[in-house]
Amino acid sequence: MIIIELKAYGKPYQYQAIDEGIRTVKFIRNSCIRLWMDNKGTGKYDLSKYCKILAKNFPFANELNSTARQAAAERAWSSISRFFENCKKKVSGKKGYPRFQKHCRSVEYKQSGWKLYPDKKSITFSDKKGIGKLKLKGTWDLWRFDKKQIKRVRIVKRADGYYVQFCISVDVSEQLEPADATVGLDVGLKEFYTDSRGNTEPNPRFYRTGEKRLKFYQRRVYRKKKGSTNRKKAINRLGKQHLKISRQREEHAKRLARCVIRSNDLVAYEDLRVKNLVKNHCLAKSINDAGWYQFRKWLEHFGNKFGRATVAVNPAYTSQNCSECGEVVRKSLSTRTH
Repeated sequence: MIIIELKAYGKPYQYQAIDEGIRTVKFIRNSCIRLWMDNKGTGKYDLSKYCKILAKNFPFANELNSTARQAAAERAWSSISRFFENCKKKVSGKKGYPRFQKHCRSVEYKQSGWKLYPDKKSITFSDKKGIGKLKLKGTWDLWRFDKKQIKRVRIVKRADGYYVQFCISVDVSEQLEPADATVGLDVGLKEFYTDSRGNTEPNPRFYRTGEKRLKFYQRRVYRKKKGSTNRKKAINRLGKQHLKISRQREEHAKRLARCVIRSNDLVAYEDLRVKNLVKNHCLAKSINDAGWYQFRKWLEHFGNKFGRATVAVNPAYTSQNCSECGEVVRKSLSTRTH
């Protein structure tokens, strides 16, 4: 399963129709959450049936495609099921009780409500919201895949425009020749990681580098009158800068993980709980800026794709175990043997 994302181009009234569809999705999801809160024992199929009731009672909900309404109900149920799973696993701290969504940025269609043109450079959404035909531009080529392989289509709103995502059912696994090498990675803040061979990868610190521009745009937002058009424009510019930094961090983690996986048969890394580490407010910004979670996510993804082994090691006593004899002896971080 892969996701191909292409930028969508349309007219202002089409963008307004997309925004209306996104607001409708938020309304349906929040209504399903309210139904679950008020009625004990509400299940997944009850939420799906409730979508029909909402479509009858609210004309704006009926304008949205039926599969998009079902997808919104599935979003609500995913948050509910995640809460139950955390309770069963006895996860420490907050269990993630379902909450009402304030901001929504996407509307998802299944295998109906849209039509892809033969050249696969345009797509038409046929529900009553009036989105219509959107032009698609991007580096990925959809012509490589059959239309039957497209299982879901999602319209996503971001700071720099609207995007259409295609969820395609395809086997992406590749078989590589054995590299006859194994490596262990120790992520950090001074260096992005240090491997078991003594090699280091510099930490790019994208957020720290772009912080000056962020402050500039943030000040421009504060200077604008609340509710004005100029303030909305300033907020959009600030959002674009944040989006640029997040994309830089994601792309860096992706390329680095791909290189590590392709050049090693087994990759070991620490099973760090970033959620707990960022509770240290002295290091929280630097930890989030490093992007350890994104790096681990891509390591596991490329490990499955290329058939390489990835091992998450328990981080307990990893800095106290002697690398020669294995005995646990307290030592500084700069010392590895005793």
